[in-house]
Amino acid sequence: MNTKDSNADEDSSALDLAYCRAALYSALAIGFQAPTAETLARLLTAESRASLSSAAKLLYPAGEPDLISVINAFPDFNDEELSAIEARHRELFGHTVRGPVPPYETEYGNEALFQLPHELGDLLGFYNAFGLILKPGQHERADHISCECEFLMFLALKESYALEHDERAMLTEVEKAEQLFLRDHLGRFLPTFEAKLRRHGDAGFYGLLGELCLRLVTAECRRLQLPAGAANLDLRPADDDRVPMACGSGAECGAMPGACVPEEADSV
Repeated sequence: MNTKDSNADEDSSALDLAYCRAALYSALAIGFQAPTAETLARLLTAESRASLSSAAKLLYPAGEPDLISVINAFPDFNDEELSAIEARHRELFGHTVRGPVPPYETEYGNEALFQLPHELGDLLGFYNAFGLILKPGQHERADHISCECEFLMFLALKESYALEHDERAMLTEVEKAEQLFLRDHLGRFLPTFEAKLRRHGDAGFYGLLGELCLRLVTAECRRLQLPAGAANLDLRPADDDRVPMACGSGAECGAMPGACVPEEADSV
C-alpha cells in the first residue's frame, strides 16, 4: 500500500470515530436537557441503545472505558418513566431555585467567583468562533451541561467534515478547539458534577447519564493528553446573583439542544 492509500485509510478511520463521538455527545446533550416525551422517546429506545452501543464499540474496541454497560442500563421509555424522570430532573437540577446538582458550569469553583462574566464570555466566544448562536427565547444559559455537550457534538461533526473534504487547516482548528474546550470547560467541572449526582443517590436515568458522560469525557481527555478535572470543586454561594438564571436576550440567549444553530447555513 502506498503512502497516499495509507493516509486515506487513516482518514476514513478517523472519520468514523468522529461520527461516533458526535453520536455520543448528541445523546448526552439530549439527555441533560429538560425532559419531554419527544426527547426521551428519541433516546430511550432499543434502537437508540443499539446505535449508541455500536458507536461506543467502534470508538473503544477494547471496551475501556466501558460505555456499553451504562447505555444498556438506560430505562425504556413510557409515560410512567417520563413522569419519574421529570420529577427527578426538578429534584436534582432545580427549577426556580438551584437544586443540589447544578447543571451550570459557572456554579462550580469558588476560585473563579470573580471571573464569572469572563467564563460565560469565553463560552460564547467558542460558540461564536464557529458561527453559532444560541436560540432566542428559550431562556437557558450558555454554560448548561447540555449546551456544552452539544457544542462538542458540533465539533466532532466539523472534524468529520474536515476529514471528508481534506480541509487540513480546518481540522487543526477544530482539534485545538476541542482540546481547549474540554480543558477549560466541560472537563473542568464534570467530575464534581458527576460526583454530586452519585452523592445524591441517583441510581436511575440521570445517574447513568452522568456516568456515561464522565467515562466518555475522561477517555477523551486522556486521548488529548489533558489533565482530569477535580471531583471536589466547591459550589459558588447560592446567594451570589452575579450569574443570571438565563442568558440575555437576542443573539446571546437560547437553550439546548439544539440551541447552537448557525447564524448562516453551515457546511456541516
